[in-house]
Amino acid sequence: MNMIVCVKQVPDPEAPPASFKVDPVAKKSIPPAGVAPVCSPFDENAVEAALKIKDKDKASKITVLSLGNSIVRDVIKKPLAMGCDALVLLEDPAFEDGDCWSTAYALAEAIKKIGDYQVVFCGRQAADWDAGQVGSGIAEFLGIPCITLAKKVEVDGNKVKVERLVADGVETVEAPLPCLITVTNELGEPRYAALKGIMAAAKKQPTVWKPADIGLSPDQVGAKGRNTNTEKLFQPVKEGKCEMIEGDSAAEAAVALAVKLREAKVL
Repeated sequence: MNMIVCVKQVPDPEAPPASFKVDPVAKKSIPPAGVAPVCSPFDENAVEAALKIKDKDKASKITVLSLGNSIVRDVIKKPLAMGCDALVLLEDPAFEDGDCWSTAYALAEAIKKIGDYQVVFCGRQAADWDAGQVGSGIAEFLGIPCITLAKKVEVDGNKVKVERLVADGVETVEAPLPCLITVTNELGEPRYAALKGIMAAAKKQPTVWKPADIGLSPDQVGAKGRNTNTEKLFQPVKEGKCEMIEGDSAAEAAVALAVKLREAKVL
């Protein structure tokens, strides 16, 4: 079983929201200074899903795939420390500032070059933009089935059986291999990287590909390959108002409160 897991480096989502700034002219978010990047937590769930399969099939191979520029090696090597086998980086300034379309397209072309895979795993969404579109986009470009929001994944011969979240519960679906699966955090906590795994990961060197290495030009990836434009990026202003309801007695205050709630169409 050969598996590929797509992992993204993101600003630490645990950082206080107030520490993030927005450049309204460039339409970009500005990560807070001094906050180290991390692997997107949802992508770590995807790594865990692949490792659970490898736990049952020791001959399985897991290749981690990531896209960006100035990728921090200690961050993106975490899946290797957890137990994955190889790391491929699409790393070049041309990959910066892409949208879901250009990102999915580049990742799909890289997956084609890696070849010989049965399952591609992605997080349900990235922890920075929360769009949740790249995984499905990759499947579309590859022409393979896509199952989203998986909480449990089992491989049975030439098919995969998945429990996935729906609005009112859980449904079980099957799909032939190869396929792409996006994984949600309901799968469970990702395993910790043991010291042995951390030391082994430190010795492994990633394979680095530029756009030309996956058969693309710089105009097809990143900002130049976008199919969408950001019209406006801003931090919403939240305003709150408080009105004190008074009365000569608790009953009178309750009646006044009920009147106010009815006027506000809450009741």
